[in-house]
Amino acid sequence: MLRIVLFLVLIALAAAGAAWVADQPGDLVLTAGPFRLSTTFPRFVFLLGLFAAAVVLVWSILTMIWRTPGRLRRRRHDKRHARGRHAITHGLLAIGHGDTALARRHAEAARRHAPNDPLALLLHAQSAQLEGNRDEARRVFRAMAEREDTRLLGLRGLFIEAQRADDAVGAVMIAEEAIKLSPSSTWASHAVLGFRCARGDWGGALAILDSNLSAGLIDKPAYRRQRGVLLTARALELQTMDRDVARESVMEAIKLAPTLVPAAVLAAKFESEAHQVRRAMKLVEAAWLANPHPDLADAYAHVKLGDSARQRLQRVETLAAKTPADKPGHIEGQLAIARAAIDASEFGRAREVLAPYVGDPTQRVALLMAEIERAEHGDSGRARAWTLRAVRARHDPAWTADGYVSDRWRPVSPVTGRLDAFQWQTPVASLPSDKGTTIESSAFEEAMLAAPPPKRVTVAPSESPVEPPAAEPVPVPAAQDNSPPIAKEEEPAAVTAEPVQPASEPAESSPPPATSVFRTRADLGKPAAAPIPAVIPIIRPPDDPGIDDDEGPSDEFTEQIGTPKAQAGGWRGFWSRWGA
Repeated sequence: MLRIVLFLVLIALAAAGAAWVADQPGDLVLTAGPFRLSTTFPRFVFLLGLFAAAVVLVWSILTMIWRTPGRLRRRRHDKRHARGRHAITHGLLAIGHGDTALARRHAEAARRHAPNDPLALLLHAQSAQLEGNRDEARRVFRAMAEREDTRLLGLRGLFIEAQRADDAVGAVMIAEEAIKLSPSSTWASHAVLGFRCARGDWGGALAILDSNLSAGLIDKPAYRRQRGVLLTARALELQTMDRDVARESVMEAIKLAPTLVPAAVLAAKFESEAHQVRRAMKLVEAAWLANPHPDLADAYAHVKLGDSARQRLQRVETLAAKTPADKPGHIEGQLAIARAAIDASEFGRAREVLAPYVGDPTQRVALLMAEIERAEHGDSGRARAWTLRAVRARHDPAWTADGYVSDRWRPVSPVTGRLDAFQWQTPVASLPSDKGTTIESSAFEEAMLAAPPPKRVTVAPSESPVEPPAAEPVPVPAAQDNSPPIAKEEEPAAVTAEPVQPASEPAESSPPPATSVFRTRADLGKPAAAPIPAVIPIIRPPDDPGIDDDEGPSDEFTEQIGTPKAQAGGWRGFWSRWGA
């Protein structure tokens, strides 16, 4: 509406001006040397307007002609840039769904149309990574690191490639360079922190942690917890070399993280050595209420030096009573009581606290029961049974981080390098770690080697009812088993045909199953008291003198079945069978 009103006002002003010019009388004369021009004023104004319009038109045409090459260049550049952006967009999408060939074609198109675009370089590097061309990817990332606008991105790519190549030194150098350029870079700070923790550079790790807090990468509670973890790690490392620094570090750590188990244990140890028993007990109790742990129970039991085993048992019972029965950590208190009771030779008390858990025991419960059986009654059999049961029992809680199980607390995960990753919990599966080696080499082997091997009491009952020696009335199979190999080759018909006749006799009165082809020597009866069969198979020629026992080699199998006289061949064997 305003534009319409303004347009009408301008038309009115133009009409008023044209009417004023038309009403002006007189002539206008222009003289230049011999040239003389005379016209009216309205006509002069009209001609002047036409001249101005012509000048403007000519200037516009000339300007358009002058600017046409630049406009063409800009238009061509815009088209190339649009094609490059299109190639970059679709190339990143191809990388997202894993199409290697399509990503490579779009990367080549983006490199032709937009060679200086940072996204084109990124597409080229990622397509090379997708193809597995690590050399090309490193070359592109190195080119990106030399540019001002893509330096951090190039360093990040070089860091990832160094990690994939297991170049820890190169990776940490790249991360340290990146953190110098941008202290607020999350990946660089985490990487440098992890590398310094892995090297045991706790001072450098604390400096990086302070820098992360200043840059706003972590909040105050996380900073306090992680600083307590690093101070505890430094104290554990220096407790045997520089006890003053270790004590100072762990005391600061217990203030920052009072529920950290290793910090509470080490702080209680230092306080106990300084005869600050009450303060040491308070430190352990505060950590126990948050996370019951066997190390805390052990530190609480030995908080006062020189106490007897019964006094330690009473102190552990006091600590275990602070954990309600409906809390998950209640079993740790009961196991601690059982451990202290065994040390105090209170085996009844130990059995009492372990009774609710023996139905479905964990490994620690089974090993404690094995120790009770061995220490109280000296029953190696029951102790060995409990030890074998521990092999198949459920796992106890352990220090676990990212699927890795450790027998001790560590400040950093060895799998991912994450700080404060270890938690006291039941492992999901038994993975290769130092935990399995510790159990198999100490507890199980000691329990198995402490007792003699079990006696085989099931062999004799299993064999005696199957084939009792008195239930075999026919000695023919024994004679065949004892026959020399020559007899089977000379007369196979006589050997295979004769056992058919006495086969029906044991079928009527003997319930045990038929004799197997291969039998042990113990179940073969002696044929001396057996009746003489109706037909004696001829296994040697009549004129064969046989082999005397004094002259020939002894046969162990023959000696076990019968006397050498009864089994001799030739005429001596013939007379011995007729009782001569």
